[in-house]
Amino acid sequence: MFNLLNFREVFTAGMVLFAVIDIIGNIPIIIDLRSKVGHIQSEKASVVAGVIMIVFLFVGKEILNLIGIDVNSFAVAGSLILFFLALEMILGISLYKDDAPETASIVPLAFPLIAGAGTMTSLVSLQAEFEMVNIIVAIIINIIFVYLVLKSSAKIERILGSQGINVIRKVFGVILLAIAVKLFAENIQNLFS
Repeated sequence: MFNLLNFREVFTAGMVLFAVIDIIGNIPIIIDLRSKVGHIQSEKASVVAGVIMIVFLFVGKEILNLIGIDVNSFAVAGSLILFFLALEMILGISLYKDDAPETASIVPLAFPLIAGAGTMTSLVSLQAEFEMVNIIVAIIINIIFVYLVLKSSAKIERILGSQGINVIRKVFGVILLAIAVKLFAENIQNLFS
């Protein structure tokens, strides 16, 4: 298992998940949730999101097989979702709006904010390119980072300011857009070959 560990794959998968989860860009949403519902349980939200992501990593492909969809088709669909997520980040628009929550630790924080449709799609798409162990390590690294950001979101907002958060969001939006294009190009070829 450890001979399959590849730092480059962990880094790339980690960057994809980091861009899709967009925990830095979601700091304003997290702060808004805190003001609406009070205390957010950072540990609970992080653990639940991590478990959802790892479970989906293992059973996501089986679920797709059950309904007759191959990984390449799902990866192409996923690349389109990533494309629109990237557009949201770059252009500062919102294509999808959710209702205001009553509680925040699990819904909407762990799911769908952290482990949402974009993250699930990315995980199945990453399976087409990377070893499972590298994706799991990337998930764990991202969940640790998510936990740290949730714990210190107020401090981060004060340090970065709204302009800093916007810059980071746009930079990761461009990275995510490039990843979406690459994912689309590689998997669309596999569909027709």
